[in-house]
Amino acid sequence: MLKGKKILLGISGSIAAYKTIVLTRLLIKAGAEVKIILTPAAKDFVTPLTLSTISKNPVLSEIFKGEQWENHVLLGRWADIMIIAPLSCNTLAKMANGICDNLLMAVYLSATCPVVVAPAMDEDMWNHVSTQQNLNKIRSYGNEVIPVNNGELASGLYGNGRMAEPEEILTFISERLDISLPLKGKKALVSAGPTHEPLDPVRFIGNHSSGKMGIAIAHELSKRGAEVHLVLGPVTNDFVLNGLHVTRVQTADEMYQACHSSFQLMDIAVMAAAVADYTPQNIASTKIKKNEEQFNLSLVKTKDILKSLGEIKTAKQVLVGFALETNNESQNAKGKLKAKNADLIVLNSMNDEGAGFGHDTNKITIFTKNGRELKFDKKNKQDVAKDIVNTIIDLYDA
Repeated sequence: MLKGKKILLGISGSIAAYKTIVLTRLLIKAGAEVKIILTPAAKDFVTPLTLSTISKNPVLSEIFKGEQWENHVLLGRWADIMIIAPLSCNTLAKMANGICDNLLMAVYLSATCPVVVAPAMDEDMWNHVSTQQNLNKIRSYGNEVIPVNNGELASGLYGNGRMAEPEEILTFISERLDISLPLKGKKALVSAGPTHEPLDPVRFIGNHSSGKMGIAIAHELSKRGAEVHLVLGPVTNDFVLNGLHVTRVQTADEMYQACHSSFQLMDIAVMAAAVADYTPQNIASTKIKKNEEQFNLSLVKTKDILKSLGEIKTAKQVLVGFALETNNESQNAKGKLKAKNADLIVLNSMNDEGAGFGHDTNKITIFTKNGRELKFDKKNKQDVAKDIVNTIIDLYDA
């Protein structure tokens, strides 16, 4: 099942750590090579001796041991997948905020492989708004969260927060590794974020795009084995972009040039960026002063990136566009699909609650060139990215 797979298991301080003994045995039995990292607090719940005996590898917990330094960068690059189970509330908060105060966090921040976490905490901690915000944060970084179970907790209460059972984690990991390579050998181009069209040295025309959707798609394509080239506009969030080839741009013209420079080498192109439709005809060399009662601005059309790529794409390339609409949504999306010669158009409606710019969630409908209309419920953007990438993979399999 997992023969030849390299798995890095991180264990943080939670009573659920006792389950990792069974989890380690299951991973070894499935054919995986397992290396284990304990946080200092985890050693209060499970012993390094037990885990090292089962895994047949030394259990690590300190960055420095005597004069020896544990190379956390190599550990983070060694694994095919990293699992943190149990994920305590404390370690979750560190992951969400990039706090690096132990070996587990140093390896996590250095990891280039997919990271999966299995939370474990009491129900009130699980439901706390800060916990849920931290979970959304680490999801936005590209991490996957195994759902918690409802059951008896260490406090004696019954509720949500119980860590998934070892068998459930094994199944999740096996499925995750099994689906991770259908795009191996493929190259994908993704655009994300807004563009800023300068008026003068201090002002610009822009929009509210956060880049979250495009970056989630880039990470999902990477998880499925693709080599991903991300053209990223001026986003305000500090995103984790490990494993992606990133070109940063500011203007619509810069994004046009960056996308065209590599498109012919790509198998897949997903144009998720919110590119400005118009740009100022003239850019002032100095700051525009507020001297006039009225200020007239002359705008000119920007180059249509999606349409221009559709004009040169080959039959072997998959081109995906986005349509953010406020009225006649389906009609406009279908018209865009044909006019741009795209293979898929992903429709967002501004009339749907929790969809569009700035949200952690999205609700989409995908229109395909062969006439299919695929509707999806509102989901977090990482799960929306999975739906989009699954549809791209279906095109290759058709």
